[in-house]
Amino acid sequence: MREEVQQEALTRNLSLFSQFLENLAFSQGEVLNTQNIASDLGVDRKTIEAYVQVIEDLMLGIRLPVFQVKAKRKMSSRPKFYYFDVGVYRALRKTGPLDSDQQIDGPAIETLVLQHLSALIDNKDLSAEIFFYRTASKVEVDFVIYGEDGFYAIEVKRTQKIRPEDLSALRIFKSDYPLAKCFVFCMEETPRTTDDNIRILHLEFALKNLEEILFDTVKKSL
Repeated sequence: MREEVQQEALTRNLSLFSQFLENLAFSQGEVLNTQNIASDLGVDRKTIEAYVQVIEDLMLGIRLPVFQVKAKRKMSSRPKFYYFDVGVYRALRKTGPLDSDQQIDGPAIETLVLQHLSALIDNKDLSAEIFFYRTASKVEVDFVIYGEDGFYAIEVKRTQKIRPEDLSALRIFKSDYPLAKCFVFCMEETPRTTDDNIRILHLEFALKNLEEILFDTVKKSL
């Protein structure tokens, strides 16, 4: 990544850009706050905005927009950021004794799901885009897939047992968008469907069978 930026002469300060790459990894799967990054690095916000744009232009990262189609609630406006690849994220994310597994693995698993969703949509040439859902009161669903070929909401959890409170955000989303098919990808071994039709699937099974799970979408595109 650094070599690509240097070769294309996209920034004059490669040392600062390298620090930015590492700092940005702490925003993986989070609402992007360029002002906080600017403060950490001691530069102005416009410089960080330009650096984020470089990352996007090189297709090394993505700002995931908030889903706001016919929103019934006041929504957040700021996007979430993801490096395009979980390996890139793990390589750039500095770790230490004070980092918990949740802090590291949570964004990594979300990134892996995002990679699979993006690949499926691109490879099947589907008419669908990926968003996330976040209200002004911070009710959040990790991924929303919306377009002519389908409408899905997916929550990603590391837990081995999904509790009712783990489904609260999806249920709020489902109440506003009853047409959406809702899923939880997690570590729970046995697949099941809740009374309100939320499917709970093991992460590995879900990723290996994503095309079949989203069969209606894929079928329409063929």
